[in-house]
Amino acid sequence: MKNLNIKKILSSILLFSLSSTLIAAPTLEKAWETAADFKLPESVVYDTKNNILYVSNANGDPFTKDSNGFVSKVSLDGKIIEQEWVAGMNSPKGMAISEEKLFVSDIDQLVEIEIASGKITNRYDAVGAAFLNDVAVDSKGNVYVSDTFTDTIYRLNKFGQLTTWLYSPALQAPNGLTVEGDQLIVGSWGLPTDGFGADVVGHLKTVSLVSKEINSLGNAKPVGNLDGIEADGHGAYYATDWVAGKLFRIKRDGSFDVLFELSQGSADLGVFPEQKLIVIPMMVDGKLLAFDIK
Repeated sequence: MKNLNIKKILSSILLFSLSSTLIAAPTLEKAWETAADFKLPESVVYDTKNNILYVSNANGDPFTKDSNGFVSKVSLDGKIIEQEWVAGMNSPKGMAISEEKLFVSDIDQLVEIEIASGKITNRYDAVGAAFLNDVAVDSKGNVYVSDTFTDTIYRLNKFGQLTTWLYSPALQAPNGLTVEGDQLIVGSWGLPTDGFGADVVGHLKTVSLVSKEINSLGNAKPVGNLDGIEADGHGAYYATDWVAGKLFRIKRDGSFDVLFELSQGSADLGVFPEQKLIVIPMMVDGKLLAFDIK
């Protein structure tokens, strides 16, 4: 009888402990939508210091070096402050901010922009790259950039050297990147067989920043042609499917929910917890779509 009571007490303590750590998943509500004023918008990031959104505009064929690409400055309510804040790029896509510099992927270069002046200060060549895509920064200031069509992740270190950090077919066409602790969370596109088409669509993967070990997140169930990927702050991840036009919430066990059915071209989203805001570039539609996090 005493042992039974002890087991009940322990079970109660465990259940209380688990319930106290579980946080309800956030709900989303559409906040605003811009007019179709952008030119193939691909990525959005938030500059906390200046309270500004930066939006990359590919503005042309994503593989062509035509110098048509640019970055826009946009307010938090979706108003364009400066359409072509920084021009002279080819097909800018993913972006990340580190030490008051904006890093932008551009086909086979990583472009460094000094935010204060709005000037391009460096262009780092990614030797062997074909389609640089998303960008992420770790706690040490290293900048990572995915190359979707070569199954490669490059890294720019603090000494200004951009080199191949990891190559592996196990990355399955890496697209979206986000750093979480000592791991790089990767949104894979899938296995391209004909251009952007994929017979097997992608899922989330984890890469150790220390050992570079690659693992599938959870059950490795195919999710979609994943583009943007960001943590939701509650143990799961928001991700977009560019082809199917969907916004997912993917849990750490690999299960997922479709939060919204969007249109094709839902690209590299930005999640800004302090502003309780998610902004998704709708690449084909040429606009931004924002959701309040409730």
